[in-house]
Amino acid sequence: MPDTLPAVSDLESSMLTIIQTFHQYSGQKSNLKKADLKELINNEMNNFIENDTLDKLFADLDQNGDLEIDFKEFIALIAMVTSACNELFVPKLGQRKTEKCC
Repeated sequence: MPDTLPAVSDLESSMLTIIQTFHQYSGQKSNLKKADLKELINNEMNNFIENDTLDKLFADLDQNGDLEIDFKEFIALIAMVTSACNELFVPKLGQRKTEKCC
């Protein structure tokens, strides 16, 4: 078995980063409590998400009502923010927007 992974694309690398980041903040429990999600957003997504939206965001994400965000619920957040931020990366009259996505 080879010691190194095959080369991955930028998209695959980004997917691995999402997985690693989730587990970095969720730890052994593999779920994010509200404090964990707040720390993750503040450290990793503060350019895209307003901190004052955390309560509503957490409630919307916690689909099963267990007061934790599992990986599938976290991926819903990533998809939502990525979709909302898409406009930031599409050139508009040669200027890039600077406001936050959410």
